[in-house]
Amino acid sequence: MLGLSRIQIRNIMENQRPIVFNSTVLRDGHQSLAATRMPTDLMLPACPILDSVGFGAIESWGGATIDSGLRFLGEFPFDRLDALKKACPKTPHMMLFRGQNMVAYAHYPDDVIDAFVACSAKHGMDIFRIFDALNDVRNLEASVKAVKKAGKQAHGTICYTTSPVHTVDYFVRMGKELEEIGCDAIVIKDMAGLIPPYVTYEIVSKLKAETRLPVWVHTHETAGMGGPTYYAAVEAGADAIDTSIVPFANGTGQPDAARMQAMLRDHPRCPKYDMSKFNELRKYFTGVYKKLGAYTMPKNEVIDTDALVYQVPGGMLSNFRVQLKEQKMEDKFDEVFAEVPYVREKLGWIPLVTPTSQIVGTQAMMNVKFGRWKMFTPQAMDIALGYYGRTPAPVDPEIQKLAREKSGKEPITCRPADLKKPGMEDLRKELRSKGIKDDDEHCVIYAMFPQQLIDLYTKPKSAYALKPAPIKEALKGDGKVSYLRINVDGKPHDVSVEKLQ
Repeated sequence: MLGLSRIQIRNIMENQRPIVFNSTVLRDGHQSLAATRMPTDLMLPACPILDSVGFGAIESWGGATIDSGLRFLGEFPFDRLDALKKACPKTPHMMLFRGQNMVAYAHYPDDVIDAFVACSAKHGMDIFRIFDALNDVRNLEASVKAVKKAGKQAHGTICYTTSPVHTVDYFVRMGKELEEIGCDAIVIKDMAGLIPPYVTYEIVSKLKAETRLPVWVHTHETAGMGGPTYYAAVEAGADAIDTSIVPFANGTGQPDAARMQAMLRDHPRCPKYDMSKFNELRKYFTGVYKKLGAYTMPKNEVIDTDALVYQVPGGMLSNFRVQLKEQKMEDKFDEVFAEVPYVREKLGWIPLVTPTSQIVGTQAMMNVKFGRWKMFTPQAMDIALGYYGRTPAPVDPEIQKLAREKSGKEPITCRPADLKKPGMEDLRKELRSKGIKDDDEHCVIYAMFPQQLIDLYTKPKSAYALKPAPIKEALKGDGKVSYLRINVDGKPHDVSVEKLQ
């Protein structure tokens, strides 16, 4: 190895190590395939097996699980984290964290970010996967500092997307910036399942050559490229990849762990996870999937090349099908999604990930329904004016001018959070006035989801009951069997009813 640099020597040694699998089944798996409706009590029976597999990390929290758990399942978010940490004590826990947005949709003051991170760390979170919807590294700095202060791992995350400005060099430059602000690892987050295998190889290999940080890769199987993309990542020297468990895998979810291990069979970096444990998990989660039948859609379970045509995340596609139907615009599907690249370009080629995917999709729908920019949404105007951060490319000057005129707000170039006043004391006062606990945990949740937190303490438990799975019929002997879900005293029970001759 004479004449090789330290990084080259490190990469040669690491490329002989088995690839590490992470598990997303408790977060992104059911977020992608069952509308984030898996309650904690359905997760817990699987935890001893998950904890025994030897995953690099279990993604157990963050993303939409905090919002959905509070809004639809009646769960206080930190209670879930406590329960899952207790049930899976050996494996590091990981969460998806939206930087200055935390796990919501607006920017919050730095003191609220600090408090949220400190609370999450106290309740057992180990790895904070931090991203910004615009890839504006300034919006990650406060979160990274807070995580390091808490003694936990900060994984700086690059949101992969396609546009004239999003080149391999762009992503590698961002990776270097993430290293400079103190991140412990770099994550390539391909939220729409768009990254081709060769591009993956180029980005991963260059990040490994030009930084000293581990590189993790996250994708979705939406367009059918997830498995090959992970294979390319392994070949390029990636340190870990995200996998899920069937039936909360593939489709709009992550590739299945058992499938990935089989795909890597006889590869020098093939891991040696116990396949029987994957089978146990599959069997258990198949039952959970049936219980969540009201929230699953066949369209999300198959390869959908619409994601390649429209360049949008699979979850955005499925949600907008529903929204267009509600707006009686089902016949405008192609027109609305053809408008998405136009809106992205005018707003500076922003990536499509929460919250920008919702903002761009809504603006595209408004453009089709009312005419371009006739109905300019407040959120899209804020992007045009810099209130979400620095866009990858300049915003179209005419669109920024229109946003300025319609909103009455001036464009900004500073970090948006610099305009925010400290918020924790005001949050504490508000909670006290409403008779709700004013500890840091309740303050940070109230900052993001005030009405949902109030509802948690005022609505009856029955308001959060899961919808029964759709009736399915199957032949059994000479009669038909209907599979039903009924609630008795507020508790769900799955039953079968056979029609007798």
